Amino acid sequence: MKRAPRPRAGQAADPYRDTAVIDARAPRTNQAVVGAVALVAITIGPWWLLALLAVQLAIGLTLGRRYCLPCLLYFEVIQPRFGEGPIEDSRPPRFANVVGVVVLTAASLAFAVGADTVGTGLGALVAFLALLAAVTGFCAGCTAYKIGYTVTGRRFVSCPLPPQPGRQAA
Repeated sequence: MKRAPRPRAGQAADPYRDTAVIDARAPRTNQAVVGAVALVAITIGPWWLLALLAVQLAIGLTLGRRYCLPCLLYFEVIQPRFGEGPIEDSRPPRFANVVGVVVLTAASLAFAVGADTVGTGLGALVAFLALLAAVTGFCAGCTAYKIGYTVTGRRFVSCPLPPQPGRQAA
């Protein structure tokens, strides 16, 4: 029988094993990093920073949070100092990251083939939406994920928190 993941002391969820949920402040840290780097890439360059962001997001999506640099910054530096934030379903932010990978890859390819205006426009879109999410908490990709449920006739139901030892299910 597989043992349930154990969060750190005082945490509701282990950041690396309870991947169905995430501390709500972790995606905002990721969005701040992505937005800032994308803004630097489209204003002062170099454009390949957009490709580096796409690769980093893809690595985090495929290999897990332990390989996502902004995630490590949040879970190893910020969260231990300020405590765990509210826990939320990780599917909407994950979907937003997939969209980010696609748009950043398209921007990088546009720059690579000399379509600088298209690359700048796509990079600006990522920078704007990521910084908007980091500052306000409104995540366009997360909202699109939830709207997708409605459009397909399903109701979005957030996944439950992982079971906690000594805690009764509600």
